[in-house]
Amino acid sequence: MDLHWLKPLLGRPSPFTTVFLDVTRAEVAGEAEAADRWRSLRRSLERDGAPAAVLDEIGELIAVPTGGRGPHGRVIIADAEGVRVDRVLSEPPAQSVGVHGPLPALLPAIRSADEAVTALLVVTDRTGADLTWRSLGAATEGTSETDSVEGGHDDVHKTREGGLDRRSQTRAEDSWQRNAEAVAAEVDRRVREKAPDLVLLTGDTRAVGFVRDALGQEARSLLVEVAGGGRGEGVNAAAFEAKVAESVSTFRQSRRQEVLDRFATAQGRGENAVTSLDDVVEVLRRGQVSELVLHVDALSGALGERELFVGPGPLELATSAEDLAAIGVEGEGARYTADIALVRAALGQEAGVTFAEDGAVDLVDGVGALLRWSDGSTPSEAVPTQSGDQARLRTVV
Repeated sequence: MDLHWLKPLLGRPSPFTTVFLDVTRAEVAGEAEAADRWRSLRRSLERDGAPAAVLDEIGELIAVPTGGRGPHGRVIIADAEGVRVDRVLSEPPAQSVGVHGPLPALLPAIRSADEAVTALLVVTDRTGADLTWRSLGAATEGTSETDSVEGGHDDVHKTREGGLDRRSQTRAEDSWQRNAEAVAAEVDRRVREKAPDLVLLTGDTRAVGFVRDALGQEARSLLVEVAGGGRGEGVNAAAFEAKVAESVSTFRQSRRQEVLDRFATAQGRGENAVTSLDDVVEVLRRGQVSELVLHVDALSGALGERELFVGPGPLELATSAEDLAAIGVEGEGARYTADIALVRAALGQEAGVTFAEDGAVDLVDGVGALLRWSDGSTPSEAVPTQSGDQARLRTVV
């Protein structure tokens, strides 16, 4: 799970105001509109000392509907100067909450990222294609404007009597292919520029085949063909969207499973994977982590209750004031709950975060890490001599 969109929070001035709001439309939720829910939260945040200017900005954002259908939520995080994160969530919170304090409440934001999938939808026919960027979640989505790509070759019709007009058929097939190549070139360009999670391809069967064959390796590695879409009338939009949702759900599960499989393999080999809070803190502050692995309940459980000591930089963290001083941080530093400190450190080294369900992998203290590199001083899962070994033998989640 890529958390680059949370990086604007790093190094920003405190205090932070976090709003986690149910923005489901009233006709669906059977209760007040989002603006009414926000007014209740605002009164609470005002009592906690949140700046009026920040609250006004948040209120203006909430007043603009998300466009989502069905139950969904929204997380907005502001620093002392204004809003830095505004994200629609695929599921609403059980209860809308507002938090004002020295640190942002990152839990709703990182959980929402696990559901988010960015996709380039390509709907093609024999003359060109419509290209749409989509941000897809479980219950809501945002859709950008659609751009059209036309191939420029208009000799696209065959005669029925193929044996009588072979030349006409050849010209038509050549036009289809050239148009498909133009579409593929534009898809390749957009994939290079914006790096979507998926490329969804649908439309005329022959055109789909030509576009697929003309795509470059990078776009083809992201490609999922979805039947049922088209540029013309007569498309069953509901059925097509159901197939898109199924494709996205499959991708989301495979994305998570791929990381967990890598973690389990590395753990089994005793290299490039660690678990236990002590060991994960060690590799995070050394910048070794490529993916932080968290048990789904860890953030609201043990990690949300355990405190870590942190310095000004995101990689300056330790389990005690003495350890923090040992890495060169003056004074005691600040105390963050482990969930916030770990995610902050992951952001600081551009690591991802993956959540694991019960039984998916063995996690001590509900936390583990896949590593970019290791050396002789890296905590090892193979030999019980490192910092977290005694815990490793007894508190596997």
